[in-house]
Amino acid sequence: MQIRDILSQLEAIAPLRYAETWDNVGLLVGDPHQKVAGALLCIDYTPAVAREAREFGCDLVIAYHPPIFEALKRVTAPSPIFEAIRDGISIYAPHTALDVAPGGTNDVLADVLGLVQREPLQRAERRPSQHKLVTFVPEEHTEAVAAALFAAGAGRIGEYTEASFRSQGTGTFLGGPGTNPAVGEAGRREAVPEVRLEVVVPVARALAVVTALRAAHPYEEPAFDLVTLAPEPATVGLGRIGKLAAPTPLGTLLARIKEGLGITSLLVSTPEGAGDEVLITRAAACAGACGKLFEQAIAQGAGLYLTGEMRHHDALKAAQAGMTVVCALHSNSERATLQRVKARLGEALPGLPVRLSARDRDPFTVR
Repeated sequence: MQIRDILSQLEAIAPLRYAETWDNVGLLVGDPHQKVAGALLCIDYTPAVAREAREFGCDLVIAYHPPIFEALKRVTAPSPIFEAIRDGISIYAPHTALDVAPGGTNDVLADVLGLVQREPLQRAERRPSQHKLVTFVPEEHTEAVAAALFAAGAGRIGEYTEASFRSQGTGTFLGGPGTNPAVGEAGRREAVPEVRLEVVVPVARALAVVTALRAAHPYEEPAFDLVTLAPEPATVGLGRIGKLAAPTPLGTLLARIKEGLGITSLLVSTPEGAGDEVLITRAAACAGACGKLFEQAIAQGAGLYLTGEMRHHDALKAAQAGMTVVCALHSNSERATLQRVKARLGEALPGLPVRLSARDRDPFTVR
């Protein structure tokens, strides 16, 4: 089995297109054609995890956090990255792609809480991918101009090509001194039967389409509008929010979180006067350093917010707003998802030995 065989399965589990724009995800170290004897799953690729990979013959490490995040100007010994390259150990990082993906990190937290009717806490911001080009063409030239636009890449909607909308109208213009109008004369106001021609244009093809328009249009100065189209709302995003199947006492939820994440301690901030008996009906979760989303959790009616870490003053604001905050510590809120990734890889690639790191741990402990 080669790295590339595993990459396709990791892409299915956590499509890299879901990752945040600032993130560094995918295959960070290695050759896609390299053969793989075994894989090791961890949150952080630390020296202890690197030693574990070598001891157990794992030549692929799937590290949730990217061990290469910012640009490297040199890779020298001693460093885990240098040693991985030297020893032929490949490293793959899914990070925020796994956070956003259905069934990924944040769905694991939602499962721990028992959320139903869940949805993203913050929907992904999709980049515009299409413009709409609107131009005005003398009736007898409409087909020629449309054909030029289609040939340049305009007019594709899904599996349909040469899509356009056309409506009749009248165009007017007055050519100034030095103009050479295709219809009428300079210095005289003209009124011409025209067709309003509308086509969609991929953002990447905009220059080519406008160039084709200018070349094919009979007018010296063709009039056109190029309007950026808002993308459809995303169905995926960071975090999860939803209802609990039934109102649940806070104390019961805290015990459920500890059991589900395999930890014994939590940092808990509650509103003044709230005890373990307070009932929670709606909750939110976002793994890792997602304290910044607490205001969205409040705005969407969450009574409890489970995350990895949160700033002191944000926890105070949350409590004043009536929301309990539960911090599991950064990687403790993420580690439970590794078992699910292991199971899914095992189903897809039964011939690949996959091991959960026994030495990967959060750098902090609560004593």
